[in-house]
Amino acid sequence: MKYLVKKIITLIGTLLLVSFIAFFLFQIVPGDPVTSILGTEYTPERAEAMREELGLDKPAIERYAVWLMDFVRGDFGTSYTYKIPVEELIGAKIPVTVYLAILTFVIIVIVSVPLAVIMARFGKKKYSKGFDIFNQSVMAIPSFFLGIVIIIVFGLKMKVFIPGAYVDYREDFAGFIRYIIPAAITVAIPKIAMMVKFMKKSLMNEMDSDYVRTAYSKGASDNRVLFCHVLRNGLMPAITMLGMIVAEIMAGSIVVEQVFNLPGLSAILVHSVSTRDYPVVQAIVVYIAFIVIITNCIVDILYYIVDPRVRG
Repeated sequence: MKYLVKKIITLIGTLLLVSFIAFFLFQIVPGDPVTSILGTEYTPERAEAMREELGLDKPAIERYAVWLMDFVRGDFGTSYTYKIPVEELIGAKIPVTVYLAILTFVIIVIVSVPLAVIMARFGKKKYSKGFDIFNQSVMAIPSFFLGIVIIIVFGLKMKVFIPGAYVDYREDFAGFIRYIIPAAITVAIPKIAMMVKFMKKSLMNEMDSDYVRTAYSKGASDNRVLFCHVLRNGLMPAITMLGMIVAEIMAGSIVVEQVFNLPGLSAILVHSVSTRDYPVVQAIVVYIAFIVIITNCIVDILYYIVDPRVRG
Protein backbone atom coordinates (compact mmCIF):
# COMPACT_ATOMS: atom_id res chain seq x y z
CA MET A 1 0.00 0.00 0.00
CA LYS A 2 2.83 2.39 0.87
CA TYR A 3 4.45 1.62 -2.50
CA LEU A 4 1.20 2.49 -4.32
CA VAL A 5 0.80 5.77 -2.40
CA LYS A 6 4.37 6.75 -3.30
CA LYS A 7 3.67 6.05 -6.96
CA ILE A 8 0.51 8.17 -6.93
CA ILE A 9 2.36 11.07 -5.29
CA THR A 10 5.14 10.73 -7.87
CA LEU A 11 2.55 10.70 -10.66
CA ILE A 12 0.91 13.91 -9.45
CA GLY A 13 4.28 15.61 -8.98
CA THR A 14 5.42 14.60 -12.46
CA LEU A 15 2.22 15.89 -14.06
CA LEU A 16 2.65 19.23 -12.27
CA LEU A 17 6.24 19.45 -13.48
CA VAL A 18 5.24 18.61 -17.05
CA SER A 19 2.45 21.20 -17.01
CA PHE A 20 4.86 23.81 -15.62
CA ILE A 21 7.49 23.10 -18.27
CA ALA A 22 4.90 22.98 -21.08
CA PHE A 23 3.41 26.30 -20.01
CA PHE A 24 6.64 28.23 -19.62
CA LEU A 25 8.32 26.80 -22.72
CA PHE A 26 5.66 28.48 -24.81
CA GLN A 27 6.41 31.77 -23.10
CA ILE A 28 9.96 31.77 -24.48
CA VAL A 29 9.27 30.22 -27.90
CA PRO A 30 9.47 32.88 -30.65
CA GLY A 31 6.10 33.99 -31.97
CA ASP A 32 3.03 35.81 -30.75
CA PRO A 33 -0.49 34.31 -30.75
CA VAL A 34 -1.99 37.79 -31.03
CA THR A 35 -0.08 38.41 -34.25
CA SER A 36 -1.28 35.08 -35.65
CA ILE A 37 -4.89 35.81 -34.73
CA LEU A 38 -5.04 39.36 -36.08
CA GLY A 39 -3.02 38.70 -39.22
CA THR A 40 -3.29 41.60 -41.68
CA GLU A 41 -5.61 43.47 -39.30
CA TYR A 42 -2.79 43.85 -36.77
CA THR A 43 -2.38 47.26 -35.14
CA PRO A 44 -0.71 48.04 -31.81
CA GLU A 45 -4.06 49.15 -30.35
CA ARG A 46 -5.89 45.98 -31.43
CA ALA A 47 -3.00 43.83 -30.25
CA GLU A 48 -3.04 45.43 -26.81
CA ALA A 49 -6.83 45.03 -26.52
CA MET A 50 -6.62 41.36 -27.53
CA ARG A 51 -3.82 40.67 -25.05
CA GLU A 52 -6.04 42.04 -22.29
CA GLU A 53 -8.98 39.97 -23.58
CA LEU A 54 -6.91 36.77 -23.59
CA GLY A 55 -5.21 37.58 -20.29
CA LEU A 56 -1.75 37.66 -21.92
CA ASP A 57 -0.97 41.02 -20.33
CA LYS A 58 -0.68 39.39 -16.88
CA PRO A 59 2.59 37.96 -15.46
CA ALA A 60 3.39 34.43 -16.63
CA ILE A 61 3.32 32.90 -13.14
CA GLU A 62 -0.15 34.37 -12.50
CA ARG A 63 -1.42 33.02 -15.83
CA TYR A 64 0.02 29.59 -15.01
CA ALA A 65 -1.74 29.53 -11.62
CA VAL A 66 -5.07 30.49 -13.22
CA TRP A 67 -4.58 27.93 -16.01
CA LEU A 68 -3.67 25.17 -13.55
CA MET A 69 -6.68 25.81 -11.31
CA ASP A 70 -9.00 25.81 -14.31
CA PHE A 71 -7.32 22.66 -15.67
CA VAL A 72 -7.85 20.80 -12.38
CA ARG A 73 -11.55 21.74 -12.53
CA GLY A 74 -11.78 20.35 -16.07
CA ASP A 75 -11.72 23.71 -17.85
CA PHE A 76 -8.93 23.50 -20.45
CA GLY A 77 -9.52 27.03 -21.71
CA THR A 78 -10.70 28.35 -25.06
CA SER A 79 -8.82 27.95 -28.32
CA TYR A 80 -7.40 31.23 -29.59
CA THR A 81 -7.86 30.14 -33.20
CA TYR A 82 -11.13 28.21 -33.20
CA LYS A 83 -12.87 30.25 -30.48
CA ILE A 84 -14.37 27.15 -28.86
CA PRO A 85 -13.56 25.28 -25.60
CA VAL A 86 -10.46 23.11 -25.92
CA GLU A 87 -12.20 20.03 -24.50
CA GLU A 88 -14.84 20.34 -27.22
CA LEU A 89 -12.18 20.77 -29.90
CA ILE A 90 -10.03 17.76 -29.00
CA GLY A 91 -12.71 15.60 -27.39
CA ALA A 92 -13.65 13.75 -30.61
CA LYS A 93 -10.01 13.42 -31.71
CA ILE A 94 -8.56 11.89 -28.53
CA PRO A 95 -10.21 8.45 -29.01
CA VAL A 96 -8.67 8.10 -32.48
CA THR A 97 -5.14 8.59 -31.11
CA VAL A 98 -5.85 6.42 -28.05
CA TYR A 99 -7.30 3.52 -30.06
CA LEU A 100 -4.35 3.70 -32.46
CA ALA A 101 -1.88 3.64 -29.56
CA ILE A 102 -3.67 0.74 -27.81
CA LEU A 103 -3.84 -1.33 -31.00
CA THR A 104 -0.16 -0.62 -31.64
CA PHE A 105 0.74 -1.72 -28.11
CA VAL A 106 -1.25 -4.95 -28.46
CA ILE A 107 0.46 -5.77 -31.79
CA ILE A 108 3.89 -5.13 -30.25
CA VAL A 109 3.22 -7.48 -27.31
CA ILE A 110 1.58 -10.24 -29.39
CA VAL A 111 4.38 -10.32 -31.98
CA SER A 112 7.54 -9.38 -30.07
CA VAL A 113 7.26 -11.73 -27.07
CA PRO A 114 6.88 -15.02 -29.01
CA LEU A 115 9.44 -13.88 -31.60
CA ALA A 116 11.97 -12.99 -28.90
CA VAL A 117 11.43 -16.37 -27.21
CA ILE A 118 12.00 -18.20 -30.52
CA MET A 119 15.16 -16.21 -31.26
CA ALA A 120 16.46 -16.82 -27.74
CA ARG A 121 15.76 -20.53 -28.18
CA PHE A 122 17.82 -20.66 -31.37
CA GLY A 123 20.02 -17.66 -30.60
CA LYS A 124 23.29 -19.51 -30.98
CA LYS A 125 22.52 -20.90 -34.43
CA LYS A 126 24.43 -19.57 -37.44
CA TYR A 127 21.41 -17.94 -39.08
CA SER A 128 20.71 -15.94 -35.90
CA LYS A 129 23.33 -13.38 -36.92
CA GLY A 130 21.48 -12.67 -40.15
CA PHE A 131 18.27 -12.09 -38.21
CA ASP A 132 20.07 -9.68 -35.89
CA ILE A 133 21.27 -7.62 -38.89
CA PHE A 134 17.76 -7.60 -40.36
CA ASN A 135 16.27 -6.66 -36.98
CA GLN A 136 18.72 -3.78 -36.58
CA SER A 137 17.81 -2.50 -40.06
CA VAL A 138 14.08 -2.55 -39.25
CA MET A 139 14.71 -0.54 -36.07
CA ALA A 140 16.29 2.23 -38.18
CA ILE A 141 13.30 2.70 -40.52
CA PRO A 142 11.38 5.93 -39.75
CA SER A 143 7.67 5.36 -39.13
CA PHE A 144 6.52 7.97 -41.65
CA PHE A 145 8.59 6.35 -44.45
CA LEU A 146 7.32 2.89 -43.53
CA GLY A 147 3.78 4.26 -43.59
CA ILE A 148 4.23 5.59 -47.13
CA VAL A 149 5.59 2.21 -48.26
CA ILE A 150 2.63 0.37 -46.68
CA ILE A 151 0.14 2.74 -48.33
CA ILE A 152 1.75 2.28 -51.76
CA VAL A 153 2.22 -1.50 -51.55
CA PHE A 154 -0.83 -2.67 -49.59
CA GLY A 155 -3.19 0.23 -50.30
CA LEU A 156 -2.61 1.31 -53.90
CA LYS A 157 -1.07 -1.84 -55.40
CA MET A 158 -2.57 -4.81 -53.53
CA LYS A 159 -5.87 -3.07 -52.58
CA VAL A 160 -5.81 -4.56 -49.06
CA PHE A 161 -7.30 -1.28 -47.79
CA ILE A 162 -8.41 1.97 -49.34
CA PRO A 163 -6.15 4.91 -48.32
CA GLY A 164 -8.22 7.89 -47.22
CA ALA A 165 -11.47 5.92 -46.78
CA TYR A 166 -11.62 6.67 -43.07
CA VAL A 167 -14.48 5.15 -41.07
CA ASP A 168 -15.61 7.03 -37.96
CA TYR A 169 -15.41 4.96 -34.77
CA ARG A 170 -18.82 6.28 -33.67
CA GLU A 171 -20.50 4.96 -36.82
CA ASP A 172 -18.73 1.63 -37.44
CA PHE A 173 -16.22 0.61 -34.77
CA ALA A 174 -15.19 -2.62 -36.53
CA GLY A 175 -14.61 -0.73 -39.77
CA PHE A 176 -12.64 1.90 -37.87
CA ILE A 177 -10.37 -0.76 -36.33
CA ARG A 178 -9.84 -2.37 -39.77
CA TYR A 179 -8.84 1.00 -41.21
CA ILE A 180 -6.32 1.89 -38.48
CA ILE A 181 -4.64 -1.56 -38.48
CA PRO A 182 -2.14 -0.54 -41.24
CA ALA A 183 -1.30 2.62 -39.27
CA ALA A 184 -0.86 0.60 -36.08
CA ILE A 185 1.41 -1.87 -37.88
CA THR A 186 3.44 1.06 -39.21
CA VAL A 187 4.09 2.36 -35.69
CA ALA A 188 4.58 -1.14 -34.26
CA ILE A 189 7.17 -2.62 -36.65
CA PRO A 190 10.23 -0.63 -35.49
CA LYS A 191 9.17 -1.07 -31.85
CA ILE A 192 8.75 -4.83 -32.36
CA ALA A 193 12.32 -4.99 -33.65
CA MET A 194 13.48 -3.00 -30.63
CA MET A 195 11.62 -5.26 -28.18
CA VAL A 196 12.84 -8.46 -29.83
CA LYS A 197 16.46 -7.32 -29.65
CA PHE A 198 16.13 -6.24 -26.02
CA MET A 199 14.16 -9.25 -24.85
CA LYS A 200 16.29 -11.78 -26.74
CA LYS A 201 19.40 -10.43 -25.03
CA SER A 202 17.65 -10.54 -21.64
CA LEU A 203 16.54 -14.15 -22.13
CA MET A 204 19.96 -15.28 -23.37
CA ASN A 205 21.62 -13.67 -20.35
CA GLU A 206 19.25 -15.62 -18.12
CA MET A 207 20.18 -18.82 -19.97
CA ASP A 208 23.71 -18.48 -18.60
CA SER A 209 22.52 -18.24 -14.98
CA ASP A 210 23.29 -20.81 -12.28
CA TYR A 211 19.65 -21.82 -11.79
CA VAL A 212 19.44 -22.74 -15.49
CA ARG A 213 22.47 -25.01 -15.20
CA THR A 214 20.85 -26.58 -12.12
CA ALA A 215 17.63 -27.20 -14.06
CA TYR A 216 19.57 -28.85 -16.88
CA SER A 217 21.47 -31.00 -14.38
CA LYS A 218 18.11 -32.29 -13.11
CA GLY A 219 17.22 -33.44 -16.63
CA ALA A 220 14.92 -30.58 -17.70
CA SER A 221 14.46 -30.13 -21.47
CA ASP A 222 15.37 -26.94 -23.34
CA ASN A 223 11.72 -25.95 -23.71
CA ARG A 224 10.94 -26.59 -20.04
CA VAL A 225 13.93 -24.52 -18.93
CA LEU A 226 13.01 -21.69 -21.29
CA PHE A 227 9.29 -21.50 -20.58
CA CYS A 228 9.17 -22.58 -16.92
CA HIS A 229 12.33 -20.93 -15.57
CA VAL A 230 13.89 -18.37 -17.90
CA LEU A 231 10.86 -16.63 -19.37
CA ARG A 232 9.51 -15.12 -16.14
CA ASN A 233 12.86 -13.65 -15.10
CA GLY A 234 13.62 -12.57 -18.66
CA LEU A 235 10.30 -10.72 -18.87
CA MET A 236 11.16 -8.39 -16.00
CA PRO A 237 13.33 -5.97 -18.02
CA ALA A 238 10.92 -6.33 -20.96
CA ILE A 239 8.02 -5.05 -18.84
CA THR A 240 10.02 -1.93 -18.04
CA MET A 241 10.95 -1.55 -21.70
CA LEU A 242 7.27 -1.74 -22.71
CA GLY A 243 6.50 1.12 -20.36
CA MET A 244 9.22 3.22 -21.96
CA ILE A 245 7.98 2.37 -25.46
CA VAL A 246 4.54 3.86 -24.70
CA ALA A 247 5.95 7.38 -25.03
CA GLU A 248 7.41 6.48 -28.43
CA ILE A 249 4.10 4.91 -29.46
CA MET A 250 2.25 8.13 -28.67
CA ALA A 251 4.79 10.22 -30.58
CA GLY A 252 4.84 7.77 -33.49
CA SER A 253 1.04 7.64 -33.61
CA ILE A 254 0.82 11.41 -34.00
CA VAL A 255 3.30 11.35 -36.91
CA VAL A 256 1.65 8.38 -38.63
CA GLU A 257 -1.79 9.96 -38.30
CA GLN A 258 -0.62 12.59 -40.76
CA VAL A 259 0.56 9.92 -43.21
CA PHE A 260 -2.73 7.96 -43.08
CA ASN A 261 -4.86 11.11 -42.80
CA LEU A 262 -6.42 10.05 -39.51
CA PRO A 263 -8.46 12.73 -37.68
CA GLY A 264 -6.59 12.34 -34.40
CA LEU A 265 -4.60 14.84 -32.39
CA SER A 266 -1.83 15.26 -34.97
CA ALA A 267 -3.47 17.75 -37.33
CA ILE A 268 -4.83 19.94 -34.54
CA LEU A 269 -1.50 19.80 -32.68
CA VAL A 270 0.56 20.84 -35.72
CA HIS A 271 -1.85 23.66 -36.56
CA SER A 272 -2.00 24.87 -32.96
CA VAL A 273 1.79 24.96 -32.65
CA SER A 274 2.11 26.97 -35.87
CA THR A 275 -0.55 29.48 -34.75
CA ARG A 276 0.69 29.62 -31.12
CA ASP A 277 -2.68 28.38 -29.86
CA TYR A 278 -1.29 27.78 -26.36
CA PRO A 279 -4.39 26.39 -24.60
CA VAL A 280 -4.79 23.63 -27.20
CA VAL A 281 -1.09 22.68 -27.27
CA GLN A 282 -0.79 22.69 -23.47
CA ALA A 283 -3.88 20.49 -23.07
CA ILE A 284 -2.57 17.96 -25.62
CA VAL A 285 0.93 17.90 -24.10
CA VAL A 286 -0.41 17.34 -20.58
CA TYR A 287 -2.84 14.70 -21.88
CA ILE A 288 -0.07 12.75 -23.63
CA ALA A 289 2.15 13.09 -20.57
CA PHE A 290 -0.71 11.77 -18.42
CA ILE A 291 -1.11 8.67 -20.62
CA VAL A 292 2.63 7.98 -20.58
CA ILE A 293 3.00 8.52 -16.83
CA ILE A 294 -0.07 6.41 -16.01
CA THR A 295 1.27 3.59 -18.18
CA ASN A 296 4.67 3.71 -16.53
CA CYS A 297 3.01 3.76 -13.12
CA ILE A 298 1.04 0.61 -14.06
CA VAL A 299 4.27 -1.00 -15.29
CA ASP A 300 5.98 -0.23 -11.98
CA ILE A 301 3.07 -1.72 -10.06
CA LEU A 302 3.16 -4.86 -12.25
CA TYR A 303 6.89 -5.08 -11.64
CA TYR A 304 6.20 -4.84 -7.91
CA ILE A 305 3.61 -7.62 -8.11
CA VAL A 306 5.59 -9.98 -10.34
CA ASP A 307 9.08 -9.58 -8.87
CA PRO A 308 9.40 -10.36 -5.13
CA ARG A 309 12.81 -8.65 -5.06
CA VAL A 310 11.16 -5.27 -5.63
CA ARG A 311 8.84 -5.84 -2.68
CA GLY A 312 11.88 -6.64 -0.59
